[in-house]
Amino acid sequence: MPQRTAIVTEKFAKAGAILSNSSLSELPFAELLGLAALGDLQAQNAICEQYEQQVRVVARVLLGPQLRSHLDSIDLLQSVHKSLLIGIRDEKFSVASPEKLVALACTIVRRKVARQWRMHRRQLSVRANPSCDRSLITHLLSSISNPHSGPDEIAAYNDELAKLCRSLDNVELAMLELRLQGYTTGEVAEKLGIHPVAIRVRWTRLRQRLDAAKVFSDWL
Repeated sequence: MPQRTAIVTEKFAKAGAILSNSSLSELPFAELLGLAALGDLQAQNAICEQYEQQVRVVARVLLGPQLRSHLDSIDLLQSVHKSLLIGIRDEKFSVASPEKLVALACTIVRRKVARQWRMHRRQLSVRANPSCDRSLITHLLSSISNPHSGPDEIAAYNDELAKLCRSLDNVELAMLELRLQGYTTGEVAEKLGIHPVAIRVRWTRLRQRLDAAKVFSDWL
């Protein structure tokens, strides 16, 4: 480990010298990432700024009104910062561009929210009958997706969302419920006894239906 640290430090010594002569924004992305991995606070802040806005939006939408009372989006953002920077430092992540950095940060926040959903769902006493499941899923989808602010618009949107949920078959309902609990596509396929390829086809069709109903589907 000392030998590796010495090699990495030497590799970025020149980049570190650049900091005294030019702004961080002028550094190539790879060098900026390398400095952040070495623990340079300025570089780490610059890295975080590149994805912070997008992660804030994704976090706020995914949390919805229900989870927002249990987990603040700012706290979630700080948790993403910590996980991402530790992963970069330990070389667990391969990030070749700013775009991939943003995508990685958004993936991390989705996973963290999914875990919160799973914990929250364990606290809910939900009976396993179809009408209850449809009602619950309608409520959860509305809480993370409702684009309206006026009471009449919200009521109309929820009515349309309820119609959509009533049109879903039992497999689609189970898929949504498992996803809201934080299960991955592979885990959903295994639990439902469906081939992974078939489950991906179903996800695509289901996502199209949700998008048409203006339901936020980026978490699927």
